[in-house]
Amino acid sequence: MKTRALPTLALLCAVGLAATACSDPTAGDSGSNGPDARKTAVDPTARLDGVKLTMWTAQNTVNAPKQVIDAFEKATGAKVETQAIPDLYEQNVPTKLASGDRPDLMFWQPSISTLPFVQPQQNLLTLDGEPWVSKLGDTEKSLGVIDGKRYAAIVTSPAMLGVYYNKDVFQQAGLTEKDFPKSYDELLALGHKVVDKTDAAAFYEAGGDKWPLQWQMQVQLTDLANSWWADLNENKEKWTDPVVVDAVKKYKDKLLDAGLAQKNYRTGTFTGQADALWKGDAGMVLNVTSFQSQLQAKHSTADIDQKIGWFPIANSSATGMYSPDQTNGVVAFKTGDDKRQNAARQFLAFWLGPDYPDYIKAMKIPSVQPSVPTPDGLPQTSEAQVAALPGAIGVFQAKAIVAPDTHLYLADMIFGKKNPQQVAQAIQDQFAQVAKAQGAPGF
Repeated sequence: MKTRALPTLALLCAVGLAATACSDPTAGDSGSNGPDARKTAVDPTARLDGVKLTMWTAQNTVNAPKQVIDAFEKATGAKVETQAIPDLYEQNVPTKLASGDRPDLMFWQPSISTLPFVQPQQNLLTLDGEPWVSKLGDTEKSLGVIDGKRYAAIVTSPAMLGVYYNKDVFQQAGLTEKDFPKSYDELLALGHKVVDKTDAAAFYEAGGDKWPLQWQMQVQLTDLANSWWADLNENKEKWTDPVVVDAVKKYKDKLLDAGLAQKNYRTGTFTGQADALWKGDAGMVLNVTSFQSQLQAKHSTADIDQKIGWFPIANSSATGMYSPDQTNGVVAFKTGDDKRQNAARQFLAFWLGPDYPDYIKAMKIPSVQPSVPTPDGLPQTSEAQVAALPGAIGVFQAKAIVAPDTHLYLADMIFGKKNPQQVAQAIQDQFAQVAKAQGAPGF
């Protein structure tokens, strides 16, 4: 699943939730809605005959919860209806909530930059102390929490950002695992070896779809300390910091203008990335796990293992990056109906309890629980990402209180509409505007 920033207009709508449609009596903590409501352990398979729950999903993830829903209905007698929200999901969900509509459960990105847009304190059940929380891995435990309160169950691992490479192209360039880079500068140097020794482009960049443009910049920001991000979130640091400007400039000067991308990088597409890497027209693609999903949809695990590899990269180390998306988290809403709220909690306990091994096996995805082994048969690229996850660094969507539309401003740059300084200024302007609308301290 690709990582997108929530459009500013959608946030401004979301900020009004508590003061408008969501100011109804069910919006506040009361009765079983309170943070200490869960006093006893939930029985994941207790009978729920006659209970009906609704779950919102994006259009392209409507089938993602199918296995667990079918199993839950069979085990409990409850009914769970999925409702696909039209794209753009991240924009239309806050709009529907503002109108007073709400589900019992919903997929939602569990990052500090996106979770606040559904006003969790007013609208969501707190999930602290649920039986599955202690089972999560360390990275997953860090997600779904706002101001020390857990509002999202983590059902899938966050996407991993790293470099997919074509093994045949690397072989033609004389590159082996010992040549894998340990910094972004080494990655660019490796790209020059690909260009010099093969007919392939070093990288495939997707300027046509825009959103993948953010990753080359993101990788260069991994040396920023947590204190820098904390200061950014309090308006003490800014996106116009020279380190950000330099990252944008290096992407432009040292990769795009240096001829390391394919010739049509301004119009390249996400699907084109997968085709180009598979054919060997490009040696590398820097992207998140949704790129691998494309490969798995078209090719067998054996073929992927033969042709495609993956390695982690950060600015000054061989470290992966994790990127939350909307299929990682499931939230439960305060509806004012205790029976449905308790059933929603039970559904999450079932999903991350007795059903979880079957769920990840059916979905062919890594486990978020160290005690539940990742299923066999995943591509080696996926296994490499699982190995890199515990030490991975969060992308800015997991660090900044607002995730600006960086990719849009980078797209302006590649079409000559902005220089790197102007890109950074546009990012800062949007960040400050949204943070102020959100009521963040310091803005």
